[in-house]
Amino acid sequence: MRTYLDFEKPIADLEVRLVEMKKLAETSNVDVTEAVASLEVSIEKLRKEIFDNLTRWQRVQLSRHPDRPYTLDYIALMSEQFIELHGDRTVRDDPAMVGGFVEMDGQTVMLIGQQKGRNTKQRQQRNFGMANPEGYRKALRLMKLAEKFNKPIVTMIDTPGAYPGLEAEERGQGEAIARNLKEMFMLQVPVICIVIGEGASGGALGIGIGDRVLMLENTWYSVISPENCSTILWRSWDYKEQAAEAMKVTARDMEKNKLVDGIIEEPQGGAHTDHAEMAQRIKKTIIDTLAELTKLTPEERIDQRIEKFCAMGVVLE
Repeated sequence: MRTYLDFEKPIADLEVRLVEMKKLAETSNVDVTEAVASLEVSIEKLRKEIFDNLTRWQRVQLSRHPDRPYTLDYIALMSEQFIELHGDRTVRDDPAMVGGFVEMDGQTVMLIGQQKGRNTKQRQQRNFGMANPEGYRKALRLMKLAEKFNKPIVTMIDTPGAYPGLEAEERGQGEAIARNLKEMFMLQVPVICIVIGEGASGGALGIGIGDRVLMLENTWYSVISPENCSTILWRSWDYKEQAAEAMKVTARDMEKNKLVDGIIEEPQGGAHTDHAEMAQRIKKTIIDTLAELTKLTPEERIDQRIEKFCAMGVVLE
């Protein structure tokens, strides 16, 4: 059963009617072909109308849709082979951060990303996609391994933030993220970062420094979530919609402010409506972008990477 968000309820009502009508056609001799066709047209028209006029908060909701594909889903759909690598060689393996060598169209890349869970048990195991310090240290270890074998790196960002627990801070959460920022600037191989869901705070930035930073259409990227912003400013979660509008967190906002390099369009209705199609769009973007980046020397890529991020937030009068 598909999960429908609040603003998708009109679509859900029509789709229920469509299912009932098709069942009627199967169990009786009534010809409902024209009615079914008309209802399908109405559903597509309504879906386009709703999704062409989404608010920023509605896009935040879509980025968290429970049916939305996660990192491992994309890996399964995009790759011919995946060798997952584990552990940071210091503390333990962090299930919230996954990664390994992936083969796509005969090309090997190191793919690293945050992973959420589908059910309660998986969410607890994956810590809701919130990585501990060992997760970021594992990510850096895999990046260095890719650099050693001259393989490009792709990161997939989908996290509500780095894990803020006491034990994470004791093991050096801030230092682990800061080291990743420093080291990713100097990587000799091409680096592509893609926000596939939520991109919150340092948890996202810890694997977010790349030659190309891209976002899926219905994702968000910010220093804080709209709910937490609302809590700080209004001391209540009730103003999260206003916070999302003021923060300008969507992919279009990020591209307009030159904080990301591009947007990958999603199927009508969101990435969760067609996992395979979304995976193919991401795969094509990765292959095309790598073809551009491999034409540059490592020195040119590093210089451009540093210049791009240093230009962010600078105001010229």
